[in-house]
Amino acid sequence: MARFFPPEDELIKEMQIYAQEHHIPIMDEEGIYTMLMILEINQTEKILEIGTAIGYSAIRMLEFLPGAAVVSLERDLSRAATAKEYIQKAGMEDRFQLIEGEALDVFADVKASAPYDVLFIDAAKGQYEKFFQLYEPLVKEGGLIVSDNVLFKGFVTGENKPESRRIKKMVERIHDFNTSLMDHPRFHTFLLPAGDGLLVSRKQKLDK
Repeated sequence: MARFFPPEDELIKEMQIYAQEHHIPIMDEEGIYTMLMILEINQTEKILEIGTAIGYSAIRMLEFLPGAAVVSLERDLSRAATAKEYIQKAGMEDRFQLIEGEALDVFADVKASAPYDVLFIDAAKGQYEKFFQLYEPLVKEGGLIVSDNVLFKGFVTGENKPESRRIKKMVERIHDFNTSLMDHPRFHTFLLPAGDGLLVSRKQKLDK
């Protein structure tokens, strides 16, 4: 599939190598390009990202969407520091805001920049429902919520079986999250098998 994607610049290649060497998960090419096309079609201008890691997804979004800005949350101080370095290398400081801390504890800071066109969830898998409940109100009507890793290495579909109780519990939570959004009356949701699974939900307007 790689030959069907545009060539990457040197900074992106550097980040991919860094992520691999330091065992930091980042989106694969199929997943990232699928998401980028959806964001472009949505005419996205302001994105709230939960889970910065080293800033890989944020930089990919900012590169692909030159008119967009990203507010990103990261609890790991070491990863946050690395993300700042890469954002500076990319020259994107004016379009990127990093909020350090637990995503469930920094709502006031996040709300200050609301509303958002897109909420992108790519953090602790067992917390997706809590992230959604807290930050969904900050997404505009017609906006999107994009959740990554919702197939979680084939565990959610049953292709692979979790060996530990912790992973099994996480898989159950992801499955419940997927189902709750599929059934949510305020959202139109579809699941794409791109990458590790993308759940895309569009927020509908309330009937007057």
